Amino acid sequence: MQLRDALDDYKRHAGDGTRFPGERRTVSGRFSGGDGRLVHVGDDGELRDFGYPLTGQTGLVRSRIGLAVGDEVTWLDEADTTQRYVGDTALIETTHETARGTVARHDVTLGDAHLTRASVDLSDDADPDDASLVVYARFAPDGRDDRVGQLRFDDAVEVYHADEHDFLASATGFSDLRGQLPTTFPELLDDDPTELPRDRDGDRYEEERLSGEVIADVPFEDGVATVATLLTDRNETDREAARDRLDALFSDLDGVDALTDAAADALPSVPESAPARDSVVADLRVLSLLSAPSGLRIAGPDFDPYYEHSGGYGYTWFRDDAEISGFLLGAADAVGVDLDDWHARSARMYVDTQRPDGSWPHRVWPRDGALAPGWANARIEDGPDLDYQADQTGSVVAYLSQARAAGVSVDGLDRTLVAALAGLDRTLEIDGRPVVCQNAWEDSAGRFTHTAATFLEAYSELGRHGEGLAVDALDDPDAVPGAESLPDDLAAHARDQAREVYAALDDLWVPERGCYALRETPDGGIDDRIDSSTLALAAAHRSFDALGGGATGSGEGGAVDEERLDRLVSHVETVVDGLYHETDAITGLIRYEGDGWRRTGQDSEKVWTVSTAWGANACAELAALLAARDDPRAAEMVERARDLLSHVSPGGSLCEPTTYLPEQFFDDGTPDSATPLGWPHAIRLATVALLDDELPQFADPAAADD
Repeated sequence: MQLRDALDDYKRHAGDGTRFPGERRTVSGRFSGGDGRLVHVGDDGELRDFGYPLTGQTGLVRSRIGLAVGDEVTWLDEADTTQRYVGDTALIETTHETARGTVARHDVTLGDAHLTRASVDLSDDADPDDASLVVYARFAPDGRDDRVGQLRFDDAVEVYHADEHDFLASATGFSDLRGQLPTTFPELLDDDPTELPRDRDGDRYEEERLSGEVIADVPFEDGVATVATLLTDRNETDREAARDRLDALFSDLDGVDALTDAAADALPSVPESAPARDSVVADLRVLSLLSAPSGLRIAGPDFDPYYEHSGGYGYTWFRDDAEISGFLLGAADAVGVDLDDWHARSARMYVDTQRPDGSWPHRVWPRDGALAPGWANARIEDGPDLDYQADQTGSVVAYLSQARAAGVSVDGLDRTLVAALAGLDRTLEIDGRPVVCQNAWEDSAGRFTHTAATFLEAYSELGRHGEGLAVDALDDPDAVPGAESLPDDLAAHARDQAREVYAALDDLWVPERGCYALRETPDGGIDDRIDSSTLALAAAHRSFDALGGGATGSGEGGAVDEERLDRLVSHVETVVDGLYHETDAITGLIRYEGDGWRRTGQDSEKVWTVSTAWGANACAELAALLAARDDPRAAEMVERARDLLSHVSPGGSLCEPTTYLPEQFFDDGTPDSATPLGWPHAIRLATVALLDDELPQFADPAAADD
């Protein structure tokens, strides 16, 4: 998104009650991609690239497509439009009904290329020989909208700044091709937004070559016109190779069936027997779309790159990413999907991005793991560690321990876990709870229940799966702070630490509310508000329970005692009931009591999909813990899990018709913020798998009726 676009959107939406002006929203429309490049096809047909964090290339920042019959152009974003995914793929079918005829489009992103195939069925009064597809495209190579040039060819135009060279090509050539300058200063200062593209201006001859904006007339052949865009780095792909690739795409992908087959190859295959199959397909599609070739994922498409109303979303947070990895690892076999390559890529990048002190940075660029802009980099900067998110390290350790047990083999994995164990120890206070740091929502500091839950799970998973780990796995133990204090038996040490955290959680119990507090504040007070992030306690206690009972954690039976189990049940019920929010349009959980973020004029807290999905998963995790003890409360927890899951499942009030889960909703049902958000999609997938695989005795009666 360029500043010109942000200002244009600001003019269009300033004062809107549910739209934040200056953003490039993706709450409607669908994405295509899966191998780096990420292209949004709006519900009006507009194409935009969102893949910069994944590939380092900016590509398309604005576009319009029209149907020309003679001298009359009908822009498809003004027509009645319907849109869907084709089958299980990320091939998008968009149908535009215009007064001059029906245009059926198929859009697919394959690697660094995007193809748009348009077929037209003209009305009886239109002459097919007078029809063409009009394509307006603005590129921003190297993220620039200035000092950009064009090279023209018979069937392609190349737009370039320095390293990034972007191509627009047509299978049937161009009947006309022109350029235009970006929005001018007077237009930017005008109160009204500027409609683009403009008519041709013969007095501005230089605009034909000195901008990233092109307008092309593409002839139909037998009622079909196909255009492609290709993003390249001149250091990797020369001009001849780029044009050869475009020619090959046009020849090899001639027809909807060929496009469908190519799109199907980009996503994991889901068996027909998978539970809640449509939901599983949608989740894996989204998580694939958000993934870089490295395996790291953006949290969501970056709708606010100027940080006007948020801190940005097009980055990898190790909390979200490792949680997603863990959910995928646990669910893959249960839903019958082979994700071994995904597991290994994630583990490899966590190994490569670990800092020397055993922690992970706030956020990184997913394409290569380089440090990205952030505000919680206390471990890198001088000064206290207050602005450090310790839960991120806990989440990564839990995943890597599970991956090690599952047979994921990555060079340096043991070294990484040993260094991370030392890092966890250094951020655990003598009372058994993590230090003062930032929370999962990144909006306050304290000693959080959620952070303690991630430490409990990390230590428990290390204790379960850390046999054979030793300090000598470190290349240089003296270079890792805290490594000198580690004992010989690291797995036993992790189990001991897990028990310390388990016991220390009692400090955060609030008997008056029947739940665990949000945090201990930096000044030592107790903040007893209800917070959905504390639902992480359910999965953490299941991990701890797997250590077994007894003084050493090796005896018979679970490690969670009856008093703690009762408190867990009370806590989950209190949080779910306390955060439950229902309107005429939506039902789900708010994030926490008193959440004021992105509310605009709404009086109450907004509903979040990640909180609602987390509630479903926590109820299912707790149900499994109860069922292992033949506790009759398991059935009620499964019922709660299914109720919450229904709201984020296809057909639920928090799941858009696109199958996407936006981050938030206003009370009137308007979706908001990052869409789709990867974290709730992974939680949804894991919860479906958990209910089907580990709790089949509590089968859903509605599913049985179906």
